[in-house]
Amino acid sequence: MSLTYRTLRGPDVTTALDDLAQLRITVFRDWPYLYDGSLAYERSYLASYVDNPRAVLVAAFDGDRLVGASTGSPLLDHADDFAKAFATSELSFDQVFYCAESVLLDGYRGQGAGHRFFDARESHARDLGYATSAFCSVIRPDNHPLRPKDTRSHDTFWRGRGYAPLPGVVAEFNWKDVDQAQSTQKRLQFWGKAL
Repeated sequence: MSLTYRTLRGPDVTTALDDLAQLRITVFRDWPYLYDGSLAYERSYLASYVDNPRAVLVAAFDGDRLVGASTGSPLLDHADDFAKAFATSELSFDQVFYCAESVLLDGYRGQGAGHRFFDARESHARDLGYATSAFCSVIRPDNHPLRPKDTRSHDTFWRGRGYAPLPGVVAEFNWKDVDQAQSTQKRLQFWGKAL
């Protein structure tokens, strides 16, 4: 299964929007996000990538099928969501590029897509003049009842790319887990690196 990659910006994102929304729902349903998502929410969330010339979507295709994607945009574009998390950070909020998510169907993992996703987003961030790249990952307890026995952390991969947890930079979001009746608050740890 050979993957091809395309970097999409602005109106070009529109063509991949529905497939990306479904892909996010599928991948984020698994550990560790356990997200019980809806197409309506995903479409609304992803629309911000269409209207933002500084945002980027890196798409991985198997033929014409979207099987993976990664998004990014300036952290400033997410100020309402993340300003509180960065309130005590020494980082200048307006100099951080946010690598929002990387999603890839299970059968396509282990072929280098993760590196391609980060390479493309970091390059885009440098082209825009950003000094720092950051992302966040959900914090789940080791004894969570839905944690798979054979799961492994992405920490080694992230550290290998030069990222490290940003001390005290933790965001809080609500979403509905697959095994819950209603939304609950989740904590997400930010990781960052100088570009």
